[in-house]
Amino acid sequence: MVSFIYPVVATICAFLLAYVTTPSVRVLAFRIGAVDVPLDGRRIHKKPIPRIGGVAIYFGFLITSMLFCDVSRELVTIWIGGGVLVILGIIDDVVRLNAWIKLIVQLLVAGFAVWNGTVINHVNLGGGYVSLGVFSIPLSILWIAGLTNAINFIDGLDGLACGVSAISSSALLVVVLLHGDMVSALLCAIMLGACLGFLPFNSNPARIFMGDTGALFLGFCFAVLSVQGVFKMHAVLAFIVPLTIFAVPLFDMVFAIVRRLVAGKSPFAPDRGHIHHRLIDMGFTQKESVKILYALCALLGLVAVFCTETMFENLRVVKSVAIALISVALFVINFLIMKNPVSRRHSGLTEDDMTTEDYLEELDPEKARRIELHNGGMPHGDSADKNGTEEHETAHETTPGETEGSVR
Repeated sequence: MVSFIYPVVATICAFLLAYVTTPSVRVLAFRIGAVDVPLDGRRIHKKPIPRIGGVAIYFGFLITSMLFCDVSRELVTIWIGGGVLVILGIIDDVVRLNAWIKLIVQLLVAGFAVWNGTVINHVNLGGGYVSLGVFSIPLSILWIAGLTNAINFIDGLDGLACGVSAISSSALLVVVLLHGDMVSALLCAIMLGACLGFLPFNSNPARIFMGDTGALFLGFCFAVLSVQGVFKMHAVLAFIVPLTIFAVPLFDMVFAIVRRLVAGKSPFAPDRGHIHHRLIDMGFTQKESVKILYALCALLGLVAVFCTETMFENLRVVKSVAIALISVALFVINFLIMKNPVSRRHSGLTEDDMTTEDYLEELDPEKARRIELHNGGMPHGDSADKNGTEEHETAHETTPGETEGSVR
C-alpha cells in the first residue's frame, strides 16, 4: 500500500510546485520579453501571452524528483538533458533561434541520453527478440529527437500540448505499473502532477503558454521513459505501446514534415496544416478541438493499456483490437455529432446557450405545437387566436363614444 501512496504524494507535490510557480514564471516572461504577440494569421490567440511556462513544469518535476526519487542514470539523463532543452527553449522563446540550431542541440541531447544508457537494443516481435545491432544507436537517437519535437509540433491551441502530455503520462503510468516498474511509475506520476499543475493557467483562455521550454522538456522525458520503461519490457507488443500512446503527436509531426517537403518548403516552416488547425477550419472552436484530441489520445492510451500482457494475458491481441475498433467507432460517431452545428449544441459537449425560442424554431410547426401542449404551454397559433379573440371581444365591450363613467 505504501508503494502506491508514494506516487500519489509525489503527484500532489509536483502539482502544487508547478501551480504556485507559474505566476512567478509569467512575471519573468514579461520581464525578459518572452511573449507571444499575434502578428500573423497562423496564430489563434488575439492578445500577447507569455510563453516560457515550461519553466514551471520543469521546476515542479525537478524539485519533486529530487525529494522522492533515488538518483539513477535515467533520472540524471532527464535532469541534465531536460535542463539543456529548457535553457534552449527559453532562449528560443525570447530571441527565436534558427530551427537547424535547435535540431542540432536536440540531437546532441539525444546522443547524451544514448551515451548514458537510454538505448533501444531490441524489439519483441511475436514473442521473439529481434536485436537492432548497429541500428540501435541511430534508431534510439531518432526516437528521442523525434518524440522531443512531436510535443512541440502539437502545441498550437490553449491547453492542447499540456493536456495531451498529462493523458500520455497517465497511460504510461498505468502501463509501467502493470509491469511492476515502480521507478518509471514514480517519474510518470511526477510528470503527470507537473502537467496538471500548469494546466489551469494554460487552458482556454490561456494566460501563459508552455512554449518550446515545456514542449521540448516533456517530449524528451517521454522519450527517455518510454525507452527505459516500455521498449525494454518483456512483452510481445512492447514496441507498439509507446507508438500507440504518442500516436497523435507523432502522426501530426510526421504528416507536417511530409506535407511541407512535398510543398517544397522547409520541414520546420510553420503553417496552418496541423490537426488542430484543420479542426478549427472545419468550424470547431478551440475548446471543442482540444476536447476532440484529448478524447482521441485517451482512447489510444486505453488501447496501449490493453496491449500489455500483465492484465490481459489471454487473448490480449483480440481484446486490444476489439477496444480499438469500439473506440474508433465511438470517436467517429462523436466527431460527426460535433461536426454538425445543431447536433453539436444538442450533445452537451459544448456550452449550451439554447433558449426556448431557439429550440422551437428548429422544429416543424406541428411538432412544435405538440411539444408546447405536452409541456403545459399554449401553442403560438392558439395563443395568437385567443389574443385576437380577446381583443375583438374587448372592442365590442365599449363603443368609441363611450367612456368608463358612461358605462356605469
